[in-house]
Amino acid sequence: MSAAGLGTARLGRTDVEVTTIGLGTAPLGGLFEPVSDEDAAAVMDAAWEGGVRFFDTAPWYGFGRAETRVGPALAGRAGWSLSTKVGRRLEPSDDPPGPANGWPDPLPFAPVHDYGREGVLRSFEESLDRLGLERVDTLFLHDIGSMTHGGEHQRHFEDAMGGGLAALQELKAAGRVGAIGIGVNETEVLLAAMDHADWDVFLLAGRYTLLEQGALDELLPRCERAGTSVVVGGAFNSGLLAGGSTWNYAQAPTELIERRDRLARVVREFDVALEAAALQFPLAHPAVASVLMGCRTPDEVRANLDHFAAELPAELWPRLVADGLLDERALG
Repeated sequence: MSAAGLGTARLGRTDVEVTTIGLGTAPLGGLFEPVSDEDAAAVMDAAWEGGVRFFDTAPWYGFGRAETRVGPALAGRAGWSLSTKVGRRLEPSDDPPGPANGWPDPLPFAPVHDYGREGVLRSFEESLDRLGLERVDTLFLHDIGSMTHGGEHQRHFEDAMGGGLAALQELKAAGRVGAIGIGVNETEVLLAAMDHADWDVFLLAGRYTLLEQGALDELLPRCERAGTSVVVGGAFNSGLLAGGSTWNYAQAPTELIERRDRLARVVREFDVALEAAALQFPLAHPAVASVLMGCRTPDEVRANLDHFAAELPAELWPRLVADGLLDERALG
């Protein structure tokens, strides 16, 4: 247990340890609306004070802005675990395409997809410069898959499974990263990647939640057999399970909103907040090591930590199964 009572888990067969709830820092990069340096620092402080010791970031988050905030916030502190990502190099730009990509106030760069060996190594070194570090605990290949790349997927996948994977393995062998993995919003590409390497950890966003359990079909059982840990991002499905109306970063389909409302009605019968059930649910699967929360204010951090610590009645989960709202395989 951490100092504040949060559980911990190791990633795969590595020595990298994470708290069972971590902080995802896309909001600190200014996702959808700007966040000031002061507010970002306050979020990091609130997470630390609440016992969080696992922090996830990426060059994509504000085109480097999140990394420039996370590194200084961790400076002088000890016992934390940090992950960042590779696959997009940041090229200087006088007209960064941030607003069109959900970043209204990015740093002056344009992201360029590059999953080859040299691109991955360069991206890693540039991340270290922004973070002010000499190594990171976990390094993810970021956003491979057809959801991001469409018709260009196969080309990028081949680069990632060739030179990109080789670069990750080199960095791990040299002790510059402790664990290697892939961070995506889809399951199919992870299954394909498992045919190419033994991965320590996958960061899967939005695909294993109270709303969606398709990962139980093949991915999670295969990860459990392989000893590959899973970090769950997007436990609120882009806000839909926290009372919003977005899913996958866009307006949610009517049928998902109706399903969310049915979930909310059932958990209220048990005097439980939907957010508490959403944050705690993924960790019941033995392959899941941690759940990330994305927060843009200290109050959001504290509220989510309260939800994560809330006592949930054991009867809740069988009831959700009986009502057709939860896959019975999620209960083991």
